Amino acid sequence: MDWMSVIPPLVAIAVVFWKKEVILALALAVLCAEALILVNADIASSYMAPINAIERVVDTAASPGNTRVLIFSVLVGALLAFIRDSGGVTATVNFLVNKGVAKSRKQVGGLTMFTGIAVFIESNLSVLTAGIFARGLFDRFGMSRARLAYIIDSTSAPVCILILLNGWGAFILSLLDAYELPASSASILWGSVFFNFYAIFTLLIVAYTISADKVHGPMAEEEKALTHVEVNQTTEPATKARFMLVPLIIMVLSMVGFMFWTGNGVLSEGSGSKSVLYATALATAIAYGQLLIHKRFTHKEAVEIGFKGMGELLPLVTIVLLSLTLGNSLKVLGTGVFVAGIVGEYLPLVLIVPMLFIAGAIMSFTTGTSWGTFAILIPIGVPLIQSLGLPPSLVIGAILGGGIFGDHCSPISDTTAVSSLAAGTDVLTHVKTQFPYALFAGALTLIAYFVASLIMLG
Repeated sequence: MDWMSVIPPLVAIAVVFWKKEVILALALAVLCAEALILVNADIASSYMAPINAIERVVDTAASPGNTRVLIFSVLVGALLAFIRDSGGVTATVNFLVNKGVAKSRKQVGGLTMFTGIAVFIESNLSVLTAGIFARGLFDRFGMSRARLAYIIDSTSAPVCILILLNGWGAFILSLLDAYELPASSASILWGSVFFNFYAIFTLLIVAYTISADKVHGPMAEEEKALTHVEVNQTTEPATKARFMLVPLIIMVLSMVGFMFWTGNGVLSEGSGSKSVLYATALATAIAYGQLLIHKRFTHKEAVEIGFKGMGELLPLVTIVLLSLTLGNSLKVLGTGVFVAGIVGEYLPLVLIVPMLFIAGAIMSFTTGTSWGTFAILIPIGVPLIQSLGLPPSLVIGAILGGGIFGDHCSPISDTTAVSSLAAGTDVLTHVKTQFPYALFAGALTLIAYFVASLIMLG
């Protein structure tokens, strides 16, 4: 039955590339997973799979953390609509161009990457802030939303996993603290920063793309397809930049405050899902308040704009929900544990670390979750450190990098959906255009781990 646990994600990926329809692919994958769960439990009534699939969706939505992500995703639609229809996007673009801060494509790309790096506290907040901030600028300079989605997606998670003064670091520390290690969990985790080759290579490739102002593969084709420039598809005249900048600044600053608050004064122990929801809700309320105070719209008009914005993002929110649901189904099915088993017991010592990277990549690609990959692979990697004397930071770096690599390539990842949402592009377009870059960084990383293993273990 173990090998059958990979069927649902394969179904999802096959349907995505066959029918070009993510929601259908995820729904079929969840249905397939629930049918296999019934078969695995020796329950002959596999026709109950549709009912079980619905219940799995309900259970997923009932989880407080998942509910926060879904509400946050819906609120983003209202926030985007408020700052768009207020004319704030156009005004901000004009302001930055006139001030010389964003007077070229390279400057716009650099400003976007810097924004994503500066907001390292939480990956969703990073992509959201950088995506909303840069949309109008990318439109102004004729750069595709696919390029924007790539920059923000390939900046957020790598930065979060390298800086680690956030929920990512706290989560991984909690996993490492359960084991007796040759050094402290904190020192091993910080040491892994230098061995997280995928995150480092990814950021370097993003920087190259920006500095050279060159794109390749499907990304280049996407940009050639641009026939005209629109600023967020709005006919609203430019007003004041404050209609966009004030909500965004408040969102970022309040996120920091909420992280401290939910972490009882410790930033790294704060709840990312709670903080990003509270910060987004506050920013949305501020954006709404500005519309009324400055008499841009009446209360009724503002409410209509907000709900229209929420409706525009409903398909992407559905993708996020189904991605989370599929992840829960695959956890019950044991897909991640099976994929982790590809590491094997009889590999040569120098191949163990590269294979851990590959295992993490396959697992996060097929399950759509990097954190779930960390939770499964770290308990496998730590015993290898203890029994074989492998360098702890090298092993942990490979596991973390593999989780992010697979997540960047996966069309069923909720992070992929959120990045597409923030940039305002189609999920499949984002996957197709980002994949060659992620694959190239992954290939370089695999070579780096092999060389590092030869040097440190050979």
